[in-house]
Amino acid sequence: MLFLYQSVRDPFDQPDRFLHIPTGDGLSKIARQFVDLQLISQAWPILAWGVLSGVSRSLQAGEYLVETGMTPAQVLGKIGRGEVFQRRVTILEGLTYHQLLERLQKAQRLDRVLENTPAGEIHAAIGHPYGTLEGSFYPDTYHYGAGDSDLELLARASEKMRREREAAWSVRAADLAIDSPYEALILASIIQKEAMRVEEMSVISGVLHNRLKLGMRLQVDPTVIYGLGPGFKGKLRRKHLRKDTPYNTYTRNGLPPGPIASPGREALLAAVQPSQTPYLYFVAKGDGTHHFSSTLAEHNRAVKKYIK
Repeated sequence: MLFLYQSVRDPFDQPDRFLHIPTGDGLSKIARQFVDLQLISQAWPILAWGVLSGVSRSLQAGEYLVETGMTPAQVLGKIGRGEVFQRRVTILEGLTYHQLLERLQKAQRLDRVLENTPAGEIHAAIGHPYGTLEGSFYPDTYHYGAGDSDLELLARASEKMRREREAAWSVRAADLAIDSPYEALILASIIQKEAMRVEEMSVISGVLHNRLKLGMRLQVDPTVIYGLGPGFKGKLRRKHLRKDTPYNTYTRNGLPPGPIASPGREALLAAVQPSQTPYLYFVAKGDGTHHFSSTLAEHNRAVKKYIK
């Protein structure tokens, strides 16, 4: 018994490594992995300790991180408690669906099923009721274990966006120029792409609401860029502003047909709680802030100063 105790309490002095336990593997196969990874020289101490400690009754599949200095008993305990290693992927605010997919493709040990799944099945799997998946995934850091799929991760991000969207809509101001949580999502995505600073989001929202109420076109560059497709690179030029797409708010009235990116909580709240402002125009100053104007003449002077 003393030799058994010493065997499973001998610290592991190799570099950190991963132990992957497939579904259905029993104690004997796990013990063999301990030997193969040089966590222990023989399998029988793991078999004996697994039975004596009761861990053999609660072994759980997954990927486990074995850190330098851990003992075989500690590793076996992690497997019994299901303390699987959690990887993570971050959805940044303002990412498009195309950019999100690129990020998921780079995530390690994440099963990739999206590329072989028709769009209709993706919509059904994540419970998404809208025509486009754009803007449907809440920006946050999501943890996952080896064997989880990119579709499962998207479902979690979609559900969180649904909750955040509904929460924002529940505290909306009166007399908005939008009529639904989805329109709030569309507007929030524009605000997210336009605003470099959180403190300007509600002001930009106020400008956009003012324009919508007056029947003015929004004329915001990020929607034009989105309409040109993910292949567009370089500087936006006048010819691009004249190219009509469903997302060109220079050629079409009202909101675009869908979001243009994934907005965060601040942008969602700004969309439904706009500042009461007289402004109808804004132009980027080049330092992350904007110059806001109430008249076209003032706006033209600002454009001349900051752009031309």
